[in-house]
Amino acid sequence: MSPIPPDPTPSRLPPKNLALITALGFSSGLPLALSGFTLRMWLASDHLGLGIIGVTANIGLAYTLKFLWAPIFDELPPPCLGRRRGWLLPVQFALIASIAALALSNPAAGVATTLAIGAILAFVSASQDILIDAWRIETFAPRAQGAALAGYIWGYRAALLISGAGVIALSARTGWSHAILLCAALAAIGPVATLLAAEPAIPPHPTAAGFAARFTEAVRTPLAEFLSRRGAAVIIAFIILFRLGEALAGVMLPPYYAFLGFNRAAIAIANGPISLAATLLGAALGGALVARIGVGRALLVTALFQTAALLMYPLLGLFPGQPHMLVLTSALESFAEGFADAAFLTYLSGLCNPAFTATQYALLSSLAPIALRTIGGLSGIIAQAMGFIPFFILTTFAALPAMALMLVILRFYPPADSRQPA
Repeated sequence: MSPIPPDPTPSRLPPKNLALITALGFSSGLPLALSGFTLRMWLASDHLGLGIIGVTANIGLAYTLKFLWAPIFDELPPPCLGRRRGWLLPVQFALIASIAALALSNPAAGVATTLAIGAILAFVSASQDILIDAWRIETFAPRAQGAALAGYIWGYRAALLISGAGVIALSARTGWSHAILLCAALAAIGPVATLLAAEPAIPPHPTAAGFAARFTEAVRTPLAEFLSRRGAAVIIAFIILFRLGEALAGVMLPPYYAFLGFNRAAIAIANGPISLAATLLGAALGGALVARIGVGRALLVTALFQTAALLMYPLLGLFPGQPHMLVLTSALESFAEGFADAAFLTYLSGLCNPAFTATQYALLSSLAPIALRTIGGLSGIIAQAMGFIPFFILTTFAALPAMALMLVILRFYPPADSRQPA
């Protein structure tokens, strides 16, 4: 199929293009839970140790570090189908194979193999994300990007529901292997969408310098500009620590739920559509709060609320096996996450120099999950040593260092809309 340039005029998407980006969003969202929450539920149901379950936080490090190999997809042309589809199609077949391999593994007999497959799945999934984002950006005109992103998000969220709550609920009837194999079959939607999609036009490619020189210039200059600012080190520390409490708590939720006597059906209900609706509501209200009081004060209010919401987890321990408390806890925490993310992501966006927006935002947003992908791996060891209730109380206190750094930032390095006029 010959390359076609994006339509520069309409902001509305043709139905075919909207369907394709929604399908690709579905393909992108499907693997995430399979190497995260769903995998932890599987390990917990097989009664594996908390230390092993905690390690699952580390296997998703590929999602944080994907910018390191993203330039390969720009620089090395595939043999057929074009620069984007030629890479995307084999990556999607590798994704199907990885999901199937995960389904056929047996963590009770060989957990190291299951974790290794989970790490490969995360790497392949992160690579698919790079290519789908590139295809979307290069295919749709700037005025159509909002509609394209909306379709992508709906597909992504639908897939998360299936590979998260859906697989957990189904596994109670069919077993984990059959439930996850269903996801391998659903992942075939990705290659079908790729084959139906048009290859975007190849943009002008610089030839004056080699790949190493271009890569260095593309990364070093935006990074050097950010690091030259006052308070850069404090801001970076804040971004890394912002989700520390949430990261530690989230990794231990599957074994904690099992410890409290909740069955998979109850967990699936609490973490399914109700949780999604609460997240979307929190994001909407958080965005409205930013618009009303400014990003600085909104960041403080939403972070305080999210920190307080972490106390719902030790409170849940006082109501073991009571589904209504599980639903309330999950809904409140999901609302708090969406509420805080709206202000936090707005803050990250405001840190970007307009000359380097894409690169600086990619680098800054890659810092945010570092706590989950590194320190989060120790959560099982800590919970094993302390016990669940003291551990979840600790996660609330783990959010306090970021709160202290936030106060320093708001006092000495405030966001642009918080600064006093000269």
